[in-house]
Amino acid sequence: MTDSESVFKGVDLHPKNNNFLHHTSEISVDQLIVRRGQPFKLTLNVAQPFGPKLHQLHITAKTGEIPTEKQGTLSLFGVSDVVTRSRSAIAVWKADLHKDSSLQTLVLNLTPPAVTPVGEWILTVKLGGEEMLLGKLVVLYNPWCPDDWVYLKDENEIKEYVMNEQGVIYRGSQRHISPGAWDFGQFEDNMVEISLLILDLNLKHEKDPADDVSARCNPIYVSRVVSAMINSQDDRGVLQGNWGTSFIGGYSPSHWSGSYPILRRWYNIGAHPVKYGQCWVFAGVICSVMRLLGIPCRVVTNFSSAHDNNANLIIDEYHADYGVAPKASHDSIWNYHVWVEAWMRRPDLSEDGAFDGWQVVDPTPQEKSDGIFCCGPAPVKAILKGETDLKYDIPFVFAEVNADCIDWLVKADGSKLNIYSDTARVGHNISTKSVGSKKRLDITDSYKYREGTEKEREVFDYAQSKMDDDEEKDEDEIEEGEDDDEMEDNVAVEERDDAISSDEEEDDESEEEEENEAGNETSGGTDAEIPICIPPPPPVTMQFEEVSPPRNGKDVRLKLLLRSESSSVRSLSVNISVQAMTYNGFPAASIQTEVKDKILLPGKDLSIRIRVPFLAYHKPMLDCDSLKVSALVTDKERPDNMYLAVDDVVLIDPPISLKMTSSAKVNRATRGEMIFMNPVVTETLTNCTLTFSGSGLVKEEVEVKLPDIKPNNRLRVNFSFVPYKCGKRTLVADFDCSTFRDIKASCTVNVQPSRF
Repeated sequence: MTDSESVFKGVDLHPKNNNFLHHTSEISVDQLIVRRGQPFKLTLNVAQPFGPKLHQLHITAKTGEIPTEKQGTLSLFGVSDVVTRSRSAIAVWKADLHKDSSLQTLVLNLTPPAVTPVGEWILTVKLGGEEMLLGKLVVLYNPWCPDDWVYLKDENEIKEYVMNEQGVIYRGSQRHISPGAWDFGQFEDNMVEISLLILDLNLKHEKDPADDVSARCNPIYVSRVVSAMINSQDDRGVLQGNWGTSFIGGYSPSHWSGSYPILRRWYNIGAHPVKYGQCWVFAGVICSVMRLLGIPCRVVTNFSSAHDNNANLIIDEYHADYGVAPKASHDSIWNYHVWVEAWMRRPDLSEDGAFDGWQVVDPTPQEKSDGIFCCGPAPVKAILKGETDLKYDIPFVFAEVNADCIDWLVKADGSKLNIYSDTARVGHNISTKSVGSKKRLDITDSYKYREGTEKEREVFDYAQSKMDDDEEKDEDEIEEGEDDDEMEDNVAVEERDDAISSDEEEDDESEEEEENEAGNETSGGTDAEIPICIPPPPPVTMQFEEVSPPRNGKDVRLKLLLRSESSSVRSLSVNISVQAMTYNGFPAASIQTEVKDKILLPGKDLSIRIRVPFLAYHKPMLDCDSLKVSALVTDKERPDNMYLAVDDVVLIDPPISLKMTSSAKVNRATRGEMIFMNPVVTETLTNCTLTFSGSGLVKEEVEVKLPDIKPNNRLRVNFSFVPYKCGKRTLVADFDCSTFRDIKASCTVNVQPSRF
């Protein structure tokens, strides 16, 4: 049959109108992108009059390389719907003939069910023995649909957690929380193709593509797949992690201000990992992909976050006696750790919805889960209740916010003295951006009960008992396997590998941490010492105070306050050390150490001033996040009485000014200004660069090389760019030089449509 004799005269998928109704017009107005559980319209023109009672219009929808009805990747339906289907068919699509149809113009409403696997679909139509391609479309999750597992009732929350391309990620420390603008850019060019490629390259797809594509109906499964694919530890993932101080061959993690430049680079270089990322970068990137797919997602920061390597809910930290080399710990406490929460139902855990809602998903490669570096989804409600036996990875996340800490002093003979036990050091100021504003929302109470309450200890003990039960069960299974060689292959032993090498780290935590006393002493040899009892309150209290705000480029000035609770004079040896620390608890360099002999009078405050010169710290701190200032005090008359105080000092970056100097319109040049003053009186800043980024404002990162900046000199940079999208956008500027790494500034740009 020739084209002129074809029964089909043409088809219109109405991508612009459909995408608007499906909240996908921000992604494209040319490519049809719909959300499952919601009808979309297409118009089919035919050569002969069509009567639904006289003719059968057969439509086929399929996805993946091996589509089948029983896996929900092939659907046969039509008008009228008398299509012969398999008895095992699931996720069946629906077609209705719209009332506006005429005999030769068929207006159809097609509805992919709310359990449709997300991805690219192909539609074909058959009439009178002739078959024609209707077109290709992309199906996404639908948070507006009550039948979708990602349904979110509050429209303002959908706008924030699905549609908002700009966000805030919190870093710093629990006492110095620093907000930073992050550009998610989930609706930028090729983001659909990038996100679907991430799904197609996962290891489960390589092993069984048909099963993998079918499982994409489930946001639980997809969030787990994306978590694994954002890191490159096991696969062709997006980002390569780097927690060292050398970033040869790539960018320092602090360089990045948004997800899209990373995702686009990964896509353009053939799906090879982009160098480099750390936790907040991994979290920002996964949030972009999840929002694009339609899964509500938000970035969350946990301050004083534990990494419990041996899964016993205890973090062992070692402090070296004067003149003794420090002892490494497999556990660590990070200044902060960043993950995301994804919103979804969890019918796999409870039929009554007890664990529906926010789920922790963490792409940072820390520990293996089912043999792959991924984490979650772990229900926040289960973490709060200590339900550590549920899926997925709840024991690890529970420890991040709840682990107890034990400080050990390592002596010259290798013995260890328990100098402090702390149940409240970990998990503080758990933060995310508020809905509709840039204010910080504290969500700590959704993860844990208040420190010091009976309920908090009750949940901790409950979680620990469940983990002990699981460990005993695993040991029993292993013993059974050893007794029966034929059953050996059926024994599943959970493997936990550490992907990040990190050492001891500390974060200041009020007076509880600073009031320390001698405790239990053990001989050297094991890392899993657990004291039988917590020592009584000490007769000496210690506390650090800032003399002035710790600004990068200036000397850091602190004072250590000591007070005796006893009635006698105390002769003390005070060992003060300062280290440069990476944010994940690794000591990168020793900056200075000093020992002072002091007399502490009863009832009197003793103040010891501490000065850390800029010239001493600035090179070690170039690629570090904080100064760890430790004071180990020994009672000379009773040498076993030792007290520890630690302060985590986060340096404040020099100010950078960024502002617009003209109004902004789409496709019109917009002007702005950046001002920066070199605060260092002894150094000229060299290798200066300024990088601009922002979705809707600049298509890709723009880097400008700047002249050297002499001491106390001010640099003013005038720049211009051409916005390409309307609405409120965020422009981010990153200033980098020989002395300061990646100082950020951002400003809101309200882009108006152009009127020609």
